[in-house]
Amino acid sequence: MKLISVLRRYSPASLLLAAMLCGGLSGAAGTGLLYLINRALDLPRPAGSPRLVWSFVALCLVVPVARVTSALIVATLGLRAACELRFDLTRRILAAPLRRLEELGPHRLMVALTDDIASITGALGQVPGMFTNAAVVVCSLVYLGTLSWKILLVVLAFLVFGVGTYQLPLLAAVRRQRLAREMEDEMFAHFRGVTQGTKELKIRRARRAAFLAGMRETLIAFRDLQLGVTRIFVAAASWGSLLFFVAVGIILFVVPAYVPVGRQVAIAYVMVILYMMQPLQLLLNVMPMLVQANVAVQKVERLGISLLEIAEDAGPAELPPPAADWQRLELAGVSHTYRQGEDGVFTLGPVDLTFHRGEVVFLAGGNGSGKTTLAKLILGLYPPDTGEIRLDGQPVTAENREAHRQRFSVVFSDFFLFESLLGIDAPDLDEQARVYLERLHLRHKVRVQGGRLSTTELSQGQRKRLALLTAYLEDSPIFLFDEWAADQDPEFKKVFYHQLLPELKRRGKTVIAISHDDSFYAVGDRVIKLVDGKVELDRASVETQYATA
Repeated sequence: MKLISVLRRYSPASLLLAAMLCGGLSGAAGTGLLYLINRALDLPRPAGSPRLVWSFVALCLVVPVARVTSALIVATLGLRAACELRFDLTRRILAAPLRRLEELGPHRLMVALTDDIASITGALGQVPGMFTNAAVVVCSLVYLGTLSWKILLVVLAFLVFGVGTYQLPLLAAVRRQRLAREMEDEMFAHFRGVTQGTKELKIRRARRAAFLAGMRETLIAFRDLQLGVTRIFVAAASWGSLLFFVAVGIILFVVPAYVPVGRQVAIAYVMVILYMMQPLQLLLNVMPMLVQANVAVQKVERLGISLLEIAEDAGPAELPPPAADWQRLELAGVSHTYRQGEDGVFTLGPVDLTFHRGEVVFLAGGNGSGKTTLAKLILGLYPPDTGEIRLDGQPVTAENREAHRQRFSVVFSDFFLFESLLGIDAPDLDEQARVYLERLHLRHKVRVQGGRLSTTELSQGQRKRLALLTAYLEDSPIFLFDEWAADQDPEFKKVFYHQLLPELKRRGKTVIAISHDDSFYAVGDRVIKLVDGKVELDRASVETQYATA
């Protein structure tokens, strides 16, 4: 039912109804042809019945037309659903809380966007076709009932027995499919290790051997689970086919001994049952795909990103431009707690801080002291568990948090570099970019044309400069840098601290820089030091132990 609900959500109701009607019409028309063939066999001169002939011709036209129409609609439904589902899931991921996404990990999200969506959309394309086969089965049973209701009871008993015995192994297959889907997350974690940890794996043989051993173990476990599912479905489908032939044998050899059956009725029953075999087999064959898709839907639901609920808007469609004349950003009693490792819990705060327009502030502290967590709270990426963030006295709430984020240009320590300058609308964007590329010593490496970077294949330090280029072009009131200078050479590190940051200050920008470069702290107006999630120091930089002459 969840799968059908997803199909209804991502497909127009009229198109879905048309696919079902065409599929049902095709199945009913095919059964009608069987009826006419049996009628013709009963007549001494079938060609002498114009009504029968024209009915046969009409149904011969209806069957292919309805089938082709249904197939085209199904193709349209599948492609449209795949497109909309991928886009909607991506939008929902971006709208989900950052902490939740970090807990899930990128490998789980990647499986959801690739394999899960492929499973769901593949099954969605089969749903309308199921109505064609179901119509054939239902119409065939109705026709058999008009021939002999007593024999129909025998056929129905076999159908009930067959469906019942098919459902028992199906439950076992569903359990294995769920385990396989969980194992798939582990597989993608290994794939991520291959793509992102190639250098580390190449340089140490023992590390590479251990990684490959773990990956092989996961792949074998996944293979065995999938083989188990396949064996169950193949055996169940074969069992269903056997029951059909048993039913034919009983009609031919057993029933006549107890129920008077005419030769024509027996022939008609055999023909119809054999005709029903293929559509019923197709219905059984599509079950593995439906089971896999249903598991995929449940997995996506367990990620906390519902496909059946309307996604909440991140804010108004048009956000007002961030005010450049703001004066102070306050954190009043702000704290945030999250799980760290298996059993540990880390709490940042409570924090009371105030940032002013046009100042340069350094965030200092050891690894794990809470600097990045504090930055994400300031940015509005994490909501505070307690306390309040205020801009010029106005609280930052769930309703205006999206607008609050627009006040920042950020370069994270684990930044991602897009190949285009996305979301920056300026008539002279390329020229502005060329000016900044010159200042960032990248003019000879990168060109910008139509807002697109000619390359991102650079050293890590140069890639960070490209990320800084994006921040400059966004020109927000507040700039936040997380260990930006960590990958820069000594020469450009001086450029960053002694030229770029003071220039931003002169332009009235506020700069919050997470940094371990204590020899440059005198460049800033203040230094805020965190220790174990608590603010230990918040003083003017020249008064701190980090000041330089």
